[in-house]
Amino acid sequence: MKDRERRTGTPATAEKMNRETAHGSGTRSGAGVASQSKAGSETVPRAVIPGDGAPPPLDRAPLAYENLGFLNSSDGRLIRIVSEFLEPLARFRREQIQDTVVFFGSARFHGREEADHALELLENTGSTQPAPSEEQPAMALEIAAGRATELQRKRAVAAVEMARYYEDARRLAQLLTQWTKTIPSRKHRFVVTSGGGPGIMEAANRGAHEAGGKTIGMNILLPFEQRPNPYITPSLNFEFHYFFMRKLWFAYLAKALVVFPGGFGTLDEMFEILTLTQTQKVTKRITVLIYGPEYWKKVFNLEALVDTGAISPKDMKLFQYADSPEQAFELLKKGLTENYLAAEAAASAAAHSDNQKPVHEEDLMAGWNMDDFLDPEFAKTPK
Repeated sequence: MKDRERRTGTPATAEKMNRETAHGSGTRSGAGVASQSKAGSETVPRAVIPGDGAPPPLDRAPLAYENLGFLNSSDGRLIRIVSEFLEPLARFRREQIQDTVVFFGSARFHGREEADHALELLENTGSTQPAPSEEQPAMALEIAAGRATELQRKRAVAAVEMARYYEDARRLAQLLTQWTKTIPSRKHRFVVTSGGGPGIMEAANRGAHEAGGKTIGMNILLPFEQRPNPYITPSLNFEFHYFFMRKLWFAYLAKALVVFPGGFGTLDEMFEILTLTQTQKVTKRITVLIYGPEYWKKVFNLEALVDTGAISPKDMKLFQYADSPEQAFELLKKGLTENYLAAEAAASAAAHSDNQKPVHEEDLMAGWNMDDFLDPEFAKTPK
């Protein structure tokens, strides 16, 4: 019986050990006892208890907002979402950003300096890695030698045109930024904004940077290596985890949208803004320019949607086409002036004539609350 109790840790054995611990006896008297009981093949350690019977001291528990395990868990998702609203909001207020003009376009190619030799396509949108060699545009020698595939020959022709769009986006951003710097305002108006990556996004940030203005990059965390382009104003360089929070900031501050040739992401952003405007979920007037009609009319046929009744003929007035930086700039300037600058000047003059304090739209985010955020321009359906 004693042998069996010794092997299995029976109640008799446990009772004896407890008596020894309570009287401070045994080989570790006064220093606590650490023993193990066996339940089948599993060994369960016993707590080490000091001689006075008190449990050992505990380390300080982390504050909830310092607990990375919690913040990165599914339970902390709401906090992460709110953070991607409040942190950009704080920075926009600190940097005195009132509104933006958003540039969208392909992020799969580099600038003209590279394109003069051979435009290099990237593996994925915003990626730092090049696409496979069989997807790259063919070199002239490869075409002459008959080594280029049909896809490579088509992309060699397209490379020249895509490089032009890079330079056009750069030039348009320069013209826009030079003009906005002349607008009298306590805050920065119509700041050039992009998705923060290469290609057209880089071109837009680059043009604004070269014109001496602030410029915003709203990058997105993707499951492959990427980095923001170097022309973004450092204090306005953002990276989002949630696509919908990034889209919210694109839509909320935008007073105009310029859509350069691009792929799925560009189409997604363009049609989302058009849908929000069409359905009056965004009630502010957004000037939407589709740049490069030759490219876009090969990609989609919006007139067919009118012919079939899928959209109304008036929906075609939600956007305009442009095919040169100068034409696009004049359309932007006209839309922004008529929809915002002229209206603000008239409201300010009326307030002064009535001896009232003028209402500045630039104060929109000062002392904000949720009603300010939802009304009147965003996510508010007219009654």
